[in-house]
Amino acid sequence: MRTIGLLGGMSWESTMLYYQLLNEGVRERFGGLHSAKILLHSVDFAQIERFQANGQWQEAGEQLADAAFGLQQAGADMILICTNLMHKVAPAIMAKIQVPLLHIADAAGRAISAQGLTRVGLLGTRYTMEEDFYRQRLKDKFGLDVLIPEAEDREYVHQVIFEDLCQGKFTAEARKNYLAIIEKLRDQGAQGVVLGCTEIPLLVRQEDIDLPLFNTTALHAQFALEYACAEADIGVA
Repeated sequence: MRTIGLLGGMSWESTMLYYQLLNEGVRERFGGLHSAKILLHSVDFAQIERFQANGQWQEAGEQLADAAFGLQQAGADMILICTNLMHKVAPAIMAKIQVPLLHIADAAGRAISAQGLTRVGLLGTRYTMEEDFYRQRLKDKFGLDVLIPEAEDREYVHQVIFEDLCQGKFTAEARKNYLAIIEKLRDQGAQGVVLGCTEIPLLVRQEDIDLPLFNTTALHAQFALEYACAEADIGVA
């Protein structure tokens, strides 16, 4: 079994889910007392958020790249960035390490394509929804048409992520409003919706709506398990 390196803490609420899902997945595969081989570097999210707010993406990339290199040196056979947003600096991390970085958008894209969908909505931070690093990857690698909410709804989704979800607050009002935004995306032609922030699945679940939801936290963990448990490389570039 390969060792999984996690860049976590962004936020720690969703990082806990990664740890749980990875260990549950290994137990399901091998039974008994088996658990996942995991190395975790958990950052101080407040510092990373300041980099985000100030547009200091180079500094954020350097910090996470150093952390990823440390995980590699400690024995990690792959790296997962436990957040959708910070895949914006994935190129800086990949330039620093020699082991594969398993991209969260690829995990989502594979699942969407497997269902035969071609047009999906995307919820996430303002950066994830509005910039190209995530949407363009889904388009280029998987041929997907990606829709995003209107400006006012994007601001609301972003605000709830940072002011509520990343601080462990999950309210019925926020769930209701998120579901209403998802319905608007359905009206625009979305065949499913990518929950493109690892905290959103803590608020909105598939049982809340009949439109397919793509839980990127779970899909990313599944992707890592495939690679960790495969006897040969499965192609993760």
